Amino acid sequence: MTSIDTDNGFQPALIVVDMQEDFCPPNPLGVQGGRDLVPLINEIIQYPGFVVRVATQDFHPATHISFASNHPAPNNNPFESHIQMTNPAVVGSDPTATIAQRLWPAHCVQNTPGAEILPAIRMDKIDAVVKKGMDERVEMYSAFADAFGNRDCKATGGASADLEAILREKGVTDVFVVGLAGDYCVKHTAIDAAERGFKTFVIEEGVKCVDAVSGWQEAKVELAARGVKVVGLDGLEVGRVKVGI
Repeated sequence: MTSIDTDNGFQPALIVVDMQEDFCPPNPLGVQGGRDLVPLINEIIQYPGFVVRVATQDFHPATHISFASNHPAPNNNPFESHIQMTNPAVVGSDPTATIAQRLWPAHCVQNTPGAEILPAIRMDKIDAVVKKGMDERVEMYSAFADAFGNRDCKATGGASADLEAILREKGVTDVFVVGLAGDYCVKHTAIDAAERGFKTFVIEEGVKCVDAVSGWQEAKVELAARGVKVVGLDGLEVGRVKVGI
């Protein structure tokens, strides 16, 4: 784990994850309550303490490997079926590695209305947008790396920008994460932020999950095990960015 230079004290960033049309009802991958997060996330975006605010955006090609419609029947049922996904052989990683990939309805296809960030989100307050999942060969839940942990996603065309570089440029020490979905892209983005040495928090009221019943409880266990703290809006951590200290 890379350590962060804290000589500059508390330099917090906000990451707003995938607040997009296709992740909100009534779309096929809509997360229950996803749209209801907008007023709260807009409030958080405007907290004065953040030194940088970043939004992430799933931005898949129509041929993306995670889409059930891109695989033959009968093992291509959205939400239920899995395929074996192979590492896209990025230099410095194991090109023979495979992992199980859950299949989803087609979603957030590049340059379609479903990929758009919800128009009510205060994008005028956002400093940078990181498009991700642009490589058809591999899933990319985290905005820092693909599912195999490959970090050079900007260079390989999987992402539009290097999120870690954005945060380093601003001298960020702490990262706060909100958005969709808590049990997938929020979780993996937060874990990767902690892995890179940022003190990382997920604001509990600011997330909703794909698996509404068990997804968040399981995610919280994994987040805690990986060094991410789940905090509330009324907690001391969020209080610091509310007042800008």
